[in-house]
Amino acid sequence: MSIQPSARLQSLPVSSIRRLVPYANKAKEQGVHVYHLNIGDPDVKTPEVMIRALQQWDKNPISYAPSTGTPEFIESLMWYYHKLGYAFLTNEHIISTIGGSEGINMALFTACEPDDEVLIFEPFYSSYSTSAIVTGIKIKPVATELADGFHLPNKETIISSISPKTKAILFSNPCNPTGTIYTKAEIEMLVQIAREHDLYLISDEVYREYNFTDRPVISLLDYIQDLPDRIIVLDSLSKRYSLCGSRLGVFITLNQAIYAGVTKYAIGRLSAGTVDQHVGAQLTQVPEGYFKQVRLEYESRRDIMYHGLKKIPGVEVQIPEGAFYIMAKLPVDDSEKFCIWLLEEYRKNNATVMFAPGAGFYATPGKGTQEVRIAYVLNGTDLKASLEILADALTEYNKS
Repeated sequence: MSIQPSARLQSLPVSSIRRLVPYANKAKEQGVHVYHLNIGDPDVKTPEVMIRALQQWDKNPISYAPSTGTPEFIESLMWYYHKLGYAFLTNEHIISTIGGSEGINMALFTACEPDDEVLIFEPFYSSYSTSAIVTGIKIKPVATELADGFHLPNKETIISSISPKTKAILFSNPCNPTGTIYTKAEIEMLVQIAREHDLYLISDEVYREYNFTDRPVISLLDYIQDLPDRIIVLDSLSKRYSLCGSRLGVFITLNQAIYAGVTKYAIGRLSAGTVDQHVGAQLTQVPEGYFKQVRLEYESRRDIMYHGLKKIPGVEVQIPEGAFYIMAKLPVDDSEKFCIWLLEEYRKNNATVMFAPGAGFYATPGKGTQEVRIAYVLNGTDLKASLEILADALTEYNKS
């Protein structure tokens, strides 16, 4: 009898963001151009000051960094948060993580015992499911609706999902995958629920700079001093500076017991990348106009994608308020089958398009089966070409 890997290993989901990559690779081997709208890997350039820091690296050997982060990188993060108005943050509140993903694992490991529950508003970032299984906890999904722009349900609905096993609420704001930016009233409702029901509140704020509304993004850092034992803020440089491959994330807490515990977690994995943190520390030198230019670029892409989708018969969509994603309901029975068909069979001028099937962003069985997440991370010309492909492909697909 052969030995088998653990059941929990076998239960790990393959992210819908990357699950169809083998189909895309096969299409590209056949000479097909694939427009990748499945993954939030921006084509916007990394700031030049960061590229120069990488090119000019001259330390040999490349040694481990301190487990909680290099002083240079932590100081740059403090500079960034102080500029946002959070001058109370010190190096005893901030831990460098290996991308935002490690921060999610740390937060869930911090908040929960095995088999505890975390409330998450669906649709949600699909890697939350992987982190939940890795840390041995259960996702308790709370539904949001396309018709409401995926804003939060009322307080009573959220509270009705709380059980004795519930230990935390995890959310992203601006939201991946919906692009929703929660209002101040919504955030204050979550803070109130966390206080009243003795829950951790974990906010994933990776897309803070990408706001297309006339109201501010409300950070949990605005409330962390009032609820210091219960609030954890997660962040990342991946999308803010187009540094996805540098794997630079941030874990923030004012709870010194949590800080000490997460430091032990960080020591166990030794350190985040030394060179990566040196590159990220150059954020203090990024020109002021960088974010304005990038935000305007993404807003333009958002408009192209939203208005283009609205013109396609049968597609249902709400305008995203931030980030660079849009959840669209397509006139198909099974979006994953449609996405595979796009990669295996459909061609327009020897090109096709790749989306992330929507079911992977839900924990409730059967939900999201007609939806796709679209990452508008390509230039306007490519987005328009992708929309033409989608419109034509839906017509062809529904003929069969």
